[in-house]
Amino acid sequence: MPVNRLGLVVHQARPAAVAAARAAHSWAAARDVSCTEIDVWSGERPRRSAQEESAAAGHPDLIVTFGGDGTFLRGARIAAKEGAAALGVNAGRVGFLTEIAPGDVPRALDAVQAGRTTVEERMMLTLRASRPLDMPTGMDALLRYGRGPVLPAPKLRPGGPEEVGWGVALDVTALNDVVFEKLARDRQAGLAVYVSGQLLASYSADAIIVATPTGSTAYSFAAGGPVVSPHMDAVVFTPVAPHIAFDRTVVAAVDEAVAIRVLPHSGRVAVSIDGQLRGVLEPGDWVAAYRAPARLRMVRMRPTEFYHRLRDRFRLADSPAADQAPPFYRPRSPVPDDLAHLRLPPPPGHGEDAGP
Repeated sequence: MPVNRLGLVVHQARPAAVAAARAAHSWAAARDVSCTEIDVWSGERPRRSAQEESAAAGHPDLIVTFGGDGTFLRGARIAAKEGAAALGVNAGRVGFLTEIAPGDVPRALDAVQAGRTTVEERMMLTLRASRPLDMPTGMDALLRYGRGPVLPAPKLRPGGPEEVGWGVALDVTALNDVVFEKLARDRQAGLAVYVSGQLLASYSADAIIVATPTGSTAYSFAAGGPVVSPHMDAVVFTPVAPHIAFDRTVVAAVDEAVAIRVLPHSGRVAVSIDGQLRGVLEPGDWVAAYRAPARLRMVRMRPTEFYHRLRDRFRLADSPAADQAPPFYRPRSPVPDDLAHLRLPPPPGHGEDAGP
């Protein structure tokens, strides 16, 4: 995957991110590669759409983010719109989405340029709604909590049907999740959840989260949802503090669209996409989440060891018995015939067999 145009998204408040971005600038200058920083936090101008940000940066073919997962999501929004690849430099805390350490930037870019990396495709969500999303006058200052200008409401995708039945097609994608949450502390969000067009449940809750498998380890996980492998396709919805006995997450098949309707008795409901506020719904409004036709292309230095990362980030092995468990369970001998139909991971690169 040759790199001709590089776009950088840098968390300027983190010194490690700023220093790593300087290394990327130097790498690009030495190879005559176009390199532009994309300012997604600026308070000096209105926020721009992903397409506008990409155009201003010269339509990069690789977006590199320097920060944590939140920074990666901001860059992924731009990469997904243009079909560019995305690479995350971890200068944050959790780092589920980011791939490399700040000191490894030149080596990683060399590997990308030489074709020694893999590209992992991740499912995203796209939305249709009963009407275009908008922000009521004067509400954006109240909702952004001093964090800078909000993103504009999503534009409409061209060519969609105009009748109310299927709704309007919003020109937006979500890598992690779409969150529907109450605006007022004294008014619950009254939300009906439909799966494949059928009413499943009505909730009075703080929020409903509709997530991808990638987003299952983010807000949905914090709200009690399951961990879903990013290598599968599914739509996950999780209620947050519901006033109902059924408070479980539901994992729907990838073609079973999940729609959220704001009930008549509900207060206003804010819609956030990958952590960015994008609009406010009134009673009677609805939004449906579908698998997007495109996928985010994430650059990996090696095939993702998702469960290793899960164990490491959440310290799942930090128990008194942890030192008794071997790190692998994968024999080095050939796969038996009755398991040959499975896509089993390769054996560990060194050491003895890890089977019992």
